[in-house]
Amino acid sequence: MKKRLAIAIVLLGLLVGGIVGFNMFRDKMIADFFAGMTAPPVAVSVVEVEPIDWKSGIDAIGTALSAQGVDLAVEAGGLVREVQFEPNDKVEEGQKLVQIDERIERADLAAAQASLDLAITQLERNRTLKERGISATSNVDTAEVQEKSARAQVAKLTALLDQKEMLAPFSGVIGISKIEPGQYVTPGTIYATLQNLDQMQVDFTIPEQNIDKIAIGTPITTTTEVGDVTYDGRIIAIEPRVDPVSRLVTIRALIDGTNGKLFPGQFLRVRINLPKEEGVLALPQTAVTSTLYGDAIFVVRASEDGDEEKLTVAQLFIEVGRRSGGMVEIVDGVEAGDRVVNAGQNRLVGGAAVKIDNEVAPDAALE
Repeated sequence: MKKRLAIAIVLLGLLVGGIVGFNMFRDKMIADFFAGMTAPPVAVSVVEVEPIDWKSGIDAIGTALSAQGVDLAVEAGGLVREVQFEPNDKVEEGQKLVQIDERIERADLAAAQASLDLAITQLERNRTLKERGISATSNVDTAEVQEKSARAQVAKLTALLDQKEMLAPFSGVIGISKIEPGQYVTPGTIYATLQNLDQMQVDFTIPEQNIDKIAIGTPITTTTEVGDVTYDGRIIAIEPRVDPVSRLVTIRALIDGTNGKLFPGQFLRVRINLPKEEGVLALPQTAVTSTLYGDAIFVVRASEDGDEEKLTVAQLFIEVGRRSGGMVEIVDGVEAGDRVVNAGQNRLVGGAAVKIDNEVAPDAALE
């Protein structure tokens, strides 16, 4: 009985040992298999770091306005007798636009002109009589005062008549009429807008930190929101005061070559073009990855044995500076000649094998 039990225990031990040994052998073989496997290289596109001419600038949002533009208003009240323009007419300086009824003023002027003529005649008669010694000096003085008073009355009524006739203050395009013949208007009533579209301006604001970077004459570029039409211009005025609430300063620039295609009030994207800088290291923004630890890039390196066919990547943290268009300035962390991954880095880790295929680069990264 004891012999059978011993044999059973030995057989059980051999069975258990065999199973354990087999599992250990299997795990070792699997581990050796995976240890010997290498991941296929990841296809990435790269850009070589090289010094470039950096075209820096300040971006802002502005509003177009005409170099000459006003809301035309009635100077004297009365009934509108004539509206002598159509919407979008091109009018010339001094052209008659609106006539307010002036019949009473014309009658008053005729009476005042008659009084002036009489005063002039009496003054000349008194001067003649004085020269002959017939009239007293006081009569001449009285006649001179009456003549001056009559002349002033004529000037006053002439000015009133001029206020009844609305003339274009400058050449430009007139807008939609806001009054109609027969309508009674009061002084200050706006009857149309007049804009000179031949020369346009843009008003915009920039942060106070950038004031020292601009000056009168600094070139700008403006782009319309609709159609992406671009116009060049230059700064012509800088507000000599910073808004204490927003900490912004207002800038005005003159825009060239609009040819009547830009309208006051239109939205514009503005870029102040600062002087070009040479020898700046920069990369496409697609090459830079932002993490909780900072901005990083992947740099392609040759393998340690010097085989150029075997490439790996190293993740480097960098310090970025200014941004312009699709480029970002690299202040520290790379050197000229480094090959930096600019597409495909979302599949990379430090030390991963890669192969260079610039056909996978997105269009934005190649610009």
